[in-house]
Order: sequence, then structure tokens, then C-alpha cells
Amino acid sequence: MEVVWAVGQVGAVWVALVLGLIVLPSALGISLGISEAYMWVLVRTLEWATIRLQKSAKKPQPQMPQTPTANGIIERDETPMEKEIALLHRADFEFSHIFYFCRKGFEAIVDDEVTQRFSSEELLSWNLLTRTNVNFHYISLRLTVVWVIGVIVRYCFLLPLRFTLAAIGITSMIVGTTAVGQLPNSSLKNYLSEVVHLTCSRILVRALSGTIHYHNKENRPQKGGICVANHTSPIDAIILTNDGCYAMVGQVHGGLMGVIQRATVKACPHVWFERSEIKDRHLVTKRLREHVADKSKLPILIFPEGTCINNTSVMMFKKGSFEIGGTIYPVAIKYDPQFGDAFWNSSKYNIVSYLLRIMTSWAIVCNVWYLPPMVRKEDEDAVQFANRVRSAIARQGGLTELPWDGGLKRAKVKDTFKEEQQKNYSKMLVRNGSVG
Repeated sequence: MEVVWAVGQVGAVWVALVLGLIVLPSALGISLGISEAYMWVLVRTLEWATIRLQKSAKKPQPQMPQTPTANGIIERDETPMEKEIALLHRADFEFSHIFYFCRKGFEAIVDDEVTQRFSSEELLSWNLLTRTNVNFHYISLRLTVVWVIGVIVRYCFLLPLRFTLAAIGITSMIVGTTAVGQLPNSSLKNYLSEVVHLTCSRILVRALSGTIHYHNKENRPQKGGICVANHTSPIDAIILTNDGCYAMVGQVHGGLMGVIQRATVKACPHVWFERSEIKDRHLVTKRLREHVADKSKLPILIFPEGTCINNTSVMMFKKGSFEIGGTIYPVAIKYDPQFGDAFWNSSKYNIVSYLLRIMTSWAIVCNVWYLPPMVRKEDEDAVQFANRVRSAIARQGGLTELPWDGGLKRAKVKDTFKEEQQKNYSKMLVRNGSVG
């Protein structure tokens, strides 16, 4: 009995400290400086580790077989293909000319520009989390001791703390939205719904040790509009709702996610679709247009890429989001991978494994830029409008713009894409006099 009583006392003190020092300040939108102090210590520690690694790199090392770096698997020539083919075929055709296309094919198989966007970004220096440098080796006893201390801190202190905060945030979201959902539709209900969503989002951001810098807040999405952003992680929605409320769009799920969806939709006009409905493009467009037409409803939050990309690039935006009409509010999100990898590789990790990796990282640090609102021009179709918005997001976030569909993460390349490339090759050959 004494052991149970002692455990109960420790648990009560733990919850009281969490509620008093983190949850309550989060709900009020204030900071006690704990997060700032933690980030200061973390930055100084990582800087010290980087200096130790640099000093070790300058020391003469024993001769060992060289391992190619992640970016050195292929030595590529950046000369445009049209120019290479023109140089290649100045003379009469020779059988050896086909090796040029063979080389291009092998390069694409080993390290193409699309599939590498579906794996975690490689870091220049070790961040004491994972061995992100393939050439990393034992450096010093002090660095190893710091790494061991970091493991203890992350798994024995930060993980329980973050799990507690996440449980409080999710429970508060379910209970709060359920209670608000019982009220009749009115301005008071909308106000209380926004308070609940903002409060719970702030708690969940603290559960991630999130440090978020919002820029150009005067461009924040307004009611009756559509907010579109690049997509890196499921926590993108939490990052954005920490600074404002949105109506979510997505498929109905089961389990805990389903419970949250059913609770939140009672208090806020989120747009959830059944599995059979989400395949009906016309039905989806109709419901979204009805939502946008009501200027009293929250802006819709959409991630047009349709899948998570590793935050180094922006891939093709699905045109459906840009056929609805209304004002588009672009948002660029850029995470700092030095403190933790926010990218969710859904083909490699399930959601539980991903959340465990997030909860045991140092912190989630990111910048969010609100871009000026954009509207579709009269002489512009949905695809052109989507590309214009994507380009604006890529420029602001310092991301590479790629025309490929993010669906290639799980699906094979469409035959139409292959045929288009074949046509391009044949045109270049004919234009340079290599054929005929």
C-alpha cells in the first residue's frame, strides 16, 4: 500500500507541475521561458558537438576504404540533354551512342530526383539523434557521453512529458468540442469552438517542443477562403492551427482519429468524407464550394500535394483545390531538420512509429510564411493557377519545385508520362539530324 501511495503522490505532483507550468500557460497563450531556455541549451550543445566533429575531421585518420557520400553516388554532368545530344550526333550514327541513354537510365534508377524526395533529408553534421553521416565514426569519449545523456533525457524525461501533454491535449479537444457542440448555432458557439481548437493546438505544439516562427501575419487566411500549403507531416495541421482556426478536409477514419473527427465536427464545420464519397470528385467539389460560399465559415485547409514530401521540394498540386473558386491563401512551411526530422515516410513507418520518432526528437522547429492571397485569372485554367501558387510557395520556402505527382510515392509511373518522355527524346534526335 505504501508503494502505491508513493506512486500516486509522484503522479499527482507530476500532473500538477505539467498543468501549472505548461498546460495553463499554453491555454493562455503565454510563455514562462522554459521552452526558450531549453532551446538555448540545445543549440549550444549541438554547436559544441559540431565543433568537435570538425576538429576531428582535421586530424589525420587511418587509411580506410573510402565510402561514397550520399550525394556522391553518381557524378552527373548538368549539361542540358538537348545540348549533349547535339554534341553527340555531330558525326554519323554509331552504335556506342546508345550508351548515353543507358547512362541516363542507370542514373535515374540509382538516384532519381523524385524518389529521393520520399526519404529523410541528409544532414551535414550529426545532431546527436541519428547517424545521418554515413562516414561517422567514434570521435571522443566526451561526445559519446553527451550522446548517452541525450538518450536518457529524451526517453526518460521528454517522452513521458510529451506523452502526458499529448494525452491532455487530445482529451481536452474531445471533451471541449463535444461540450461546445451541444450549444445551438450562434456566434457564441463559433467563438467557443475557436477557443477550444486554439487552446488544444497550443498544448499539442508544446507536446512536440515546438518552436514556430510565423511571418507576415497580415496575410493570414480569412473566412470564406482556401488555405493551401506544402505537406511534410501530419503535424502540419497542428502547426497551422496553433496560430489560427481552419476547417479540415479529409476522409473519415476509425479508432482514436475517428473519435476526434466525430467530436470536432460537432463544434466546427469540418468537411469529412466517407471512403466511397471521397472518390466522387463532383460531390467533393460541390461540398467544398458550398463551404467557401458561406463567408462566415472558417477557411478550408488543404494540402494539394496529396502526400508527404521530405521538405526539400514541392511537387505537383492537384488541380481540384483550384477549381472550387474563391480566394487562395498560400502558406509555405519549412522545418529545420537539425533538431528533428518532421517528415513522415508513410511507406516505411506506420503512424505509431512515426509519432514515437517525433516524440523522442529534440524539438520541432519551423518557419511559416503567410503569402499574399491569390485569385484565379480570367485567362488561366486550374492547372496553371495551381502551378502559379506552387511556385510562390516554393520560392518563399526555399524549396525545389518539381512537376511530378506525389502519387509516385506509392504508384507506378503512368504510361502517359513514359510516352511523353519518349516523344521528347525522339524530337531531340530528329531536330539534331540523328534520325533520317
